Amino acid sequence: MAIKKTYYFLLIIAAALLLFSCASTNMAKYYNDNKTVLDTLESQYKTQYSRSPFSIAFTDKDFKNVGIEILTDSIKYIYEFGYDEPRIKDTLVKYKLDPEGITDIIATMRNIKCIWINNLDYFVNGRLNYMVYMSIKAKTFNIPFTQKRYNILAYFSRPQYYDDKGRLLTGRRQKKIRKVNADVFKKITDKVCYTVSNLYR
Repeated sequence: MAIKKTYYFLLIIAAALLLFSCASTNMAKYYNDNKTVLDTLESQYKTQYSRSPFSIAFTDKDFKNVGIEILTDSIKYIYEFGYDEPRIKDTLVKYKLDPEGITDIIATMRNIKCIWINNLDYFVNGRLNYMVYMSIKAKTFNIPFTQKRYNILAYFSRPQYYDDKGRLLTGRRQKKIRKVNADVFKKITDKVCYTVSNLYR
């Protein structure tokens, strides 16, 4: 009897894991279906970031609280606000950021369930490059004993190189897999790639 119960338990877990894998967002399709809003968000963020470095993250599962990291020459300031809280704009003005532009970004992130957006730097042949990194909340069921999964989009400023499996490479001459935050990324376009990660940042 105990063996039969164990068998049924394992069967349920296997079915749940299969459902979990099937429920994960197809990121290439997601990107193509939402290309306009995603590309606009990336462009808006780059424009605002060029004025002063910052990142934005939603800090709760219901997207009711938003955190903003603001980088000055020597100090990183971290603030957390309720969504639509008036003091967000006051804080942005204090650091000479554009309150309308950044609250537009926050609203778009909330609409598409984007948990985090940031600008990451990396070096190629000694040259500094940048990419915009977005974490999108995965549409999955809550399954016990499984880690949370996050869909990550990386926007590069120039075309990248990929292998025959669509995996991001370090460059044209060096055919090594490039990992970002220890994750392997796959091609969507020449400049946009994705991964599914246990970490959102």
